[in-house]
Formats: sequence, C-alpha cells, structure tokens
Amino acid sequence: MSRIKKYQLQTDPWADLKAFTAARIALGKTGVSVPLKEALAFKQAHAQARDAVFSQLDLEEICLKLEKTGLSVYTLHSQASDRNVYLQRPDLGRKLNPASEDTLKALNSQGYDICICIADGLSSLAVQQNVVPLLEILIPALKTSGFTLTPVTLIQQGRVAVADEVGTHLKARLSIILIGERPGLTAADSLGAYLTFQPMPGLTDESRNCISNIRPEGLVKDRAAAKILHLITEAFRFQLTGVGLKDTETALLSG
Repeated sequence: MSRIKKYQLQTDPWADLKAFTAARIALGKTGVSVPLKEALAFKQAHAQARDAVFSQLDLEEICLKLEKTGLSVYTLHSQASDRNVYLQRPDLGRKLNPASEDTLKALNSQGYDICICIADGLSSLAVQQNVVPLLEILIPALKTSGFTLTPVTLIQQGRVAVADEVGTHLKARLSIILIGERPGLTAADSLGAYLTFQPMPGLTDESRNCISNIRPEGLVKDRAAAKILHLITEAFRFQLTGVGLKDTETALLSG
C-alpha cells in the first residue's frame, strides 16, 4: 500500500467539520455502542448542565465587580421563592416580589434611557463567568454614546419578562436583561441578552430582540457588546424593538 493510501485510511474524514462545531458528530462505535470515552463525555456534559441550572450566584462577587463601573447595584428577587418553585412556576419568575417592588419605588426614579438587569435564569454559571466582562465593555460604551443608565439590578430566580417590571418602576425607555440561557450538552455557560423598548408588564417575546450564546466559545464579549450597542442605538432611532427591528450590523462579520 502506498504512503498516500495509508494516510487517507488513517485520516478522520470528519475532522474538518469537527473543527467548526462542538456538536457530537461521528463519535465512532464499539460494537453497537459509542466508545467509552464518548459515553463518559456525554455523562459529564449532562452533569455540567444540571450543575449550571441548580448552582447559585456569588452575589457579593458580582456586586463588588459591577460597582467598579460607577453604577449602583441592587439585589432583587422574583416571586419564585426558591429554585424548585422557579422551575415549576415560570410565571412567578417573571414578577418581582413585594420587597423588591418597594426597593425600586423607594428610588423615586425620574427617568432614564436604559435599565440594565441581570438574572440567573437557567444557568447561574453563564452569569457568573460572562456578565461582568461583558458589562465592563458595554457600560462605558453606552455612557460614551450619551445614554443615561439606571442602577444595575441583580434579580434572583428571574426570567426574561421580569425586566419589564424593573424598567417600569425605574421609568426606563429601554430595558436589557442579561440572563443565563438553558444549558445544552455542549454549552452550559451561554449568556443571553434581551432588549425591550418601552418595557411594561404584559409584553411578550415578539416585542424583544435577543442576542444569545455570549461566551468565550460562542459570541465573544467585545463583539457581543458591539452588537448590543448597535441594537440599542437602532431601537432609539426607530422607537421599537422586536420583530420590527432587524439587526443590520455587518461590521461584526469582518476581521
């Protein structure tokens, strides 16, 4: 057998495709099963996904880091009292508990352009690892662009729509919530950003724009911040978000 033919037989024909995806493709087989290595990797990924859902945020660490951006940080809580309730009653994760409402009312907001919210969502890991590096880029960019910002709110057991209530109480023209996305078996640390113009309770997802998969192996922090800034600028330009606002940014595709 020639050296060329021998090399071709030993080369994985899926290697080029595997270089572009973390999806489980061409795992091989041992008899009628996948190789032990791949079976163990799957179990590990499943365990990491469960840990991401049930782990708790280190609130003190996040607050201390975010205060360095020059914004005050307030810790709030949804009506979901704990993780089990949060998972079983999504509706309660969309509403603030009475104590949190009182906290926001006491601020007596006179109005802002943008309300920045953070919620643990379905992956505390995503928030813990990605939210501060992203906001360290995004907050200065928003200030430089002339937007006024509310204090940052950190919402425990929160879902996307809870930002509508926060934005209403703080009289913000636009809310953005950074939230841990549902962990998959290849990404337990994915952060999502949801933007809503003129937030108010009762809005649904067609009123929002979403940027997902913010993480080092996905949409990296500087590109994510640039995309969010672009969408916010366009939202104020057209006075809307959601299905009527298209992401026309192409600069992110260069370089």
